[in-house]
Amino acid sequence: MTIIVTGAAGFIGMHVSQRLLERGEAVIGIDSLNDYYDVALKTDRLKLLTDAFGDAFTFLKVDFSDHEALEAALAGRDFDRIVHLGAQAGVRYSIENPRAYVQANLVGHLNLLELARHRKVRAMVYASSSSVYGGNTKFPFAVEDRVDHPLSLYAATKKADELMSETYANLYRLPLTGLRFFTVYGPWGRPDMAMWIFAKGILAGDPIPVFNGGKMRRDFTYIDDIVSGVVASLDNPPPDDGTEKAGGSVAPHRLYNIGNNRPEELLHMIGLIEEACGKKAVLEMAPLQPGDVPETCADIEPIRRDLGFAPTISIEEGIPRFVKWYQGRYCR
Repeated sequence: MTIIVTGAAGFIGMHVSQRLLERGEAVIGIDSLNDYYDVALKTDRLKLLTDAFGDAFTFLKVDFSDHEALEAALAGRDFDRIVHLGAQAGVRYSIENPRAYVQANLVGHLNLLELARHRKVRAMVYASSSSVYGGNTKFPFAVEDRVDHPLSLYAATKKADELMSETYANLYRLPLTGLRFFTVYGPWGRPDMAMWIFAKGILAGDPIPVFNGGKMRRDFTYIDDIVSGVVASLDNPPPDDGTEKAGGSVAPHRLYNIGNNRPEELLHMIGLIEEACGKKAVLEMAPLQPGDVPETCADIEPIRRDLGFAPTISIEEGIPRFVKWYQGRYCR
């Protein structure tokens, strides 16, 4: 059968689609191609998929927060699983444009839950975020921790998605898995992410902003490891057996962290980018930004125990891969 991947023109969505197509699945990719960042990057990701996989990949340009448009686009199309990765991303942008987050992340998520319910899908995996942990000072962050104090509207919408999913799992016995991603990076990444901004600035000789005076640590997770966790979650939907799942639900709903379980110093990350670029950075120290947190670290024991997830790529290996891709695309 066929799998729907929302946000298929996005960073994680393109890579997940590619992995599924490589193993012989048919994929329907859905994306609105909005202009939050360079649309050409999104269309090039789609071209990579269509060139490599032909008719096995079908792209539908549709805004999944418009339920009538979504249902019309999928009328007459069969599918049995959903990977819902599409969202309005970005912590800082949620302060500037909060309504975009309510529409895409709340209304859009509800529309996918309704689609999954009425089509009786075998499994739906959806993207949450490490941002739900807010200012949590307990390390590492565990899915059992309370997440009632988000520091950004983006984080609040992701927590709300988890709550809506719990309701649908209870009411309709819908098998759902929510994944809290920790600082994903790699080739074909997003231009608003720190690693991209730093590589671009270093190569151009421009100052790069270093927030909180560099006193930041992040659980950087390479895209290939993220994809492995997404696909494993799709292949192993939570059973409806009344047992308590990761995250505390007794309905068929699991919550997992996907991270590297290895927080890295921001200045170490910058040093690796400098080494890969062959240039020193011009550092511009700045205070901690609103909505940001100084440290993240994922407890990944539940997903390791249940699905065998084990990250394999350190930033010492992953950062040079990203920089090589970036230079190949933008520094010819």
